[in-house]
Amino acid sequence: MIKLLNNKSDFESIAKRIGVSSGGVSIMKEKSKLYYFYLKDMKTPACNILKQDLLSIGADLAVEKDCVVCGSVVSDALMIVNKKQLKQIIKKMKSQPFGLKALSGELEEFLNLDVFIDPKIMGVINANDDSFYSESRFSGNEAIKVVEKMIEDGANIIDIGGVSSRPGSEYVGEEEEFRRVKPIIDEVYKSGLFKRAEFSLDSFSPKCLRYALERGFKIVNDITALESDEVAKVAGEFDAKVVLMHKKGTTETMQEKPFYDDVIFEVSSFFEERIKKAKKFGIKDIVLDVGIGFGKRLEDNIALIKNLEHFKKFGYPLLVGASRKSMIDMIVKTPVEERLAGSLSLHQMALENGAGILRVHDVKEHKQMVEIVKAFS
Repeated sequence: MIKLLNNKSDFESIAKRIGVSSGGVSIMKEKSKLYYFYLKDMKTPACNILKQDLLSIGADLAVEKDCVVCGSVVSDALMIVNKKQLKQIIKKMKSQPFGLKALSGELEEFLNLDVFIDPKIMGVINANDDSFYSESRFSGNEAIKVVEKMIEDGANIIDIGGVSSRPGSEYVGEEEEFRRVKPIIDEVYKSGLFKRAEFSLDSFSPKCLRYALERGFKIVNDITALESDEVAKVAGEFDAKVVLMHKKGTTETMQEKPFYDDVIFEVSSFFEERIKKAKKFGIKDIVLDVGIGFGKRLEDNIALIKNLEHFKKFGYPLLVGASRKSMIDMIVKTPVEERLAGSLSLHQMALENGAGILRVHDVKEHKQMVEIVKAFS
């Protein structure tokens, strides 16, 4: 009898059930999953060398049909390998010309893709009156009651924001932002809630962030990804965890015909630059957020969630916040109040593709989904 298994099945648990030795499990696990690497603008001689080397170890490289006769100077290519083959080809490439040695260094960044991160849930509290989802807006004691409920429902992190960052929104100014968030920060500190979960401030205001970090908050959730040196200094001074989010343009203009030649390459380059800046200011604890809906078309949002695993090469947790966003409406016409099912679906795919933190409005429902996904992992 034969049973076809899902290609996402847990190889390790199946092999152990069969009775494979621990050494055999370790060896065979590296052969159990294929990786597809899109290689851009490679010199055609490099493509030909790489294809032959890959074929010699049982892997392959898809190239344009005239590549073999060097019909063009450069070519894109698709490398198809398992993890064992990836290690082998990296070693072979280190002694090859035409840029292959440099490419081997880039590929080495992907050797730790299989590291599992137990997913965390970040609950959203908006201390403003113009965020895109009205049910997430709270103030004063009402906000604290909701924070307590979110923690009871399974939130690991509470993210509090005093200004809206929806498309078309304008910044209300640092003093107004401070007026909005100060009462909630004070109550979180006074009540000791910061000991029951991690608290994050969704802000790019040095004044607001300093005030929060002095009162038990641990995370700087900066949608400008440390654009401000002052924010970077404050985060470094308090040894805070920093969420670096990709955003194209300002909140006022970001959804006015955004365009990417390749959104994965562009977001990846952005992260490289901002990670360097973070380290320059002594920031070590970093989270990367691809910025769903922040200067993105529907196809860009889909590509980022589908190819989220690419960003694991940086070695930092990945945050995805697609909760109730307009991309759901673009796929299935539905108002924001009815987008819970779409949010759960998008976030489930994000988890399966490498997300470590989900930023959500509906904590209880997402906690249930996360536990079910973990049971299938």
